[in-house]
Amino acid sequence: MGFPERVYTKDEVRKAKELIDKGYKHRLKIIGTKEFKEKAREALKLVKTAGYYDFLKTYIRGIIEIDGLTQLRESEAAIWANKYAVKNPVDAASLFIQKAFHMKEFLEGKLYYGGQAEKRSDEERMRFLEILKNKTRKEEVREECERLLTLWNESYLVY
Repeated sequence: MGFPERVYTKDEVRKAKELIDKGYKHRLKIIGTKEFKEKAREALKLVKTAGYYDFLKTYIRGIIEIDGLTQLRESEAAIWANKYAVKNPVDAASLFIQKAFHMKEFLEGKLYYGGQAEKRSDEERMRFLEILKNKTRKEEVREECERLLTLWNESYLVY
């Protein structure tokens, strides 16, 4: 038996968690327009550079283009993203990791939404940007990581 078609009921969540604990990895699919797929693949290259690709494939089975708000669809183990979410590959890569972290917490039975959960996932996103900044050989990627980290840190000063 493979990964559940949907991850919604207690039994489906339990089965998904058991498989992941045994090392299950999704075959990540990108669904959308040609432009969306190209931008998402650019982001995935950065995810690989940072060493997070296995983490992403563990918790996310697909990245699907939608004409609406970008969100994690836990029941599908998928990220629904609009074309604007993938426009900047560095930001998109960090978003993908943030959503994978949300999915991990969902499967672990942790509260994966709300104030403290948002803070944890934001911190995971910033950690990813730090790692990418240190691992990339591309100066423009390093500069974009630094710019995004500055924005994230400034937003935390507001709280």
